[in-house]
Amino acid sequence: MSSLKKLAGQTAIYGLSSILGRSINFLLIILYTEYLSTESMGSFTSIYALVGFLNIIFTYGMETSFFRFSTGKNLDPNRVYNNTQSLLILTTLGLGTGLYLLAPSLSIWMDYPGQAYLFRWTALILSFDAILAIPFAKLRLDNRPIVFATAKLLNIFMNVAFNILLIAIFPKMIAEGIIPDGFLGYRSDWGVEYILLANLFANGLIIPFVWWKAGLFRFKLEKEILKPMWDYSIPLLFMGLAGVTNELLSRFLFEYLLPENFYSGMTSREAGGVFGANFKLAILMNLVVQAFKYAAEPFFFSNSNDKDSPQLYGKVMHAFIIFCSFLMVAISVNLFWVGPLFLRNEVYESGMFIVPMLLMGYLLLGIYFNLSIWFKITDQTKYSFWITLAGAVVTLLVIFLIVPKYGYIGGSLSTILCYLVMCILCFVYGQKFYPIPYQTGKDVLYLIFAFALSYAGFFMDLGSPVLNFIGKNGLLIPFALILILLEKETLKNLKRKTS
Repeated sequence: MSSLKKLAGQTAIYGLSSILGRSINFLLIILYTEYLSTESMGSFTSIYALVGFLNIIFTYGMETSFFRFSTGKNLDPNRVYNNTQSLLILTTLGLGTGLYLLAPSLSIWMDYPGQAYLFRWTALILSFDAILAIPFAKLRLDNRPIVFATAKLLNIFMNVAFNILLIAIFPKMIAEGIIPDGFLGYRSDWGVEYILLANLFANGLIIPFVWWKAGLFRFKLEKEILKPMWDYSIPLLFMGLAGVTNELLSRFLFEYLLPENFYSGMTSREAGGVFGANFKLAILMNLVVQAFKYAAEPFFFSNSNDKDSPQLYGKVMHAFIIFCSFLMVAISVNLFWVGPLFLRNEVYESGMFIVPMLLMGYLLLGIYFNLSIWFKITDQTKYSFWITLAGAVVTLLVIFLIVPKYGYIGGSLSTILCYLVMCILCFVYGQKFYPIPYQTGKDVLYLIFAFALSYAGFFMDLGSPVLNFIGKNGLLIPFALILILLEKETLKNLKRKTS
């Protein structure tokens, strides 16, 4: 139990900082939906989907490789850090320069003629992210979650501040005649441009702090270190590419595959903005998954040599599913009042019915992360490529076949189905190569029951806000009763240990 308590404690720290920081960042949806056009929201959705895809290429699996070679290969962690960071800086210079030069062509390909500067800024954002990846990983490896959380929060606070300044404050000052239009080159007709600039400024300013806290590195490129790390990470690169295809491709392609006027009164790009805004409402589940990943990855590797680690991993999975299933229901039944708080235009609320599906998609992503530990600690990363490739194929099929006919539903289904396929494949192969005693029957039951309650609560309408709040949240009671009934032995054991 001490290991689980340690994991829970670190997850809580990462989670608190992530939820606090992202909640502040999440408030930007109010800013964007109130001050920016739906077309700008569509641009934001598609460009940041591209950023997510390219970020995998810029880091090419070296973060996980760093954890593996710093903990399980009898190597000096500082030596691994020096080599990994040195290699990433070199490759980032090459990739960043290449993307910067290709910006004019990319702007035409993505239908942003004359806006090559958007993709030059994107190249700089990706470069800053890449050279921060390993220092952030080192803070996690060194069990310094508070420093890690502080750096992340500083980055988010700066990003939010720049967004508010550029999108809300400057236009108001111009309208009131306090400053002239064109002040410091400010352009009132820009929208997504200021989202990118705010991100760029915040990422650039946080670099010195993170590098200082992680510890200065010495430039080293040692073949005996980097060659096996490279061999380990390349399958993870393809896994990451396929994985980000699963997560982001629906948002990236949505506006291009949706027929014009599919949704009355909206262009395809505007409908993409609605789709992307509702993805943001599922962010709380993503925050929990991300916080868990921050804490669990070094935890899994550090416990991999323990003979009882399979049992420990099984317990971690079970606890994760219980917590996230309950969270999914709690969010879904409260969307009727939470959604309008953040989606400041009624047009965005038209897509809110997909949020429970997106929550389930993120939950399945977290389950896959738990399941994937077997190929990381057994150095069988080649399987990661084939599993995530299968998920990518499912994603593409669903997007191309269903989005043109069913719009938002097709994009949401692609998220659920791809992660479901990946979870099944990862479970089957994992039990063959590294058996872990998961409580599969209970876990599947919780997922199905929670999903059914989520939609029952979402569509319930008792005629008044007060009755809706009471009735919808009352659906949490049967879920809690099922948990108490099926987990009574675990609860008894916990009570004995704490008494």
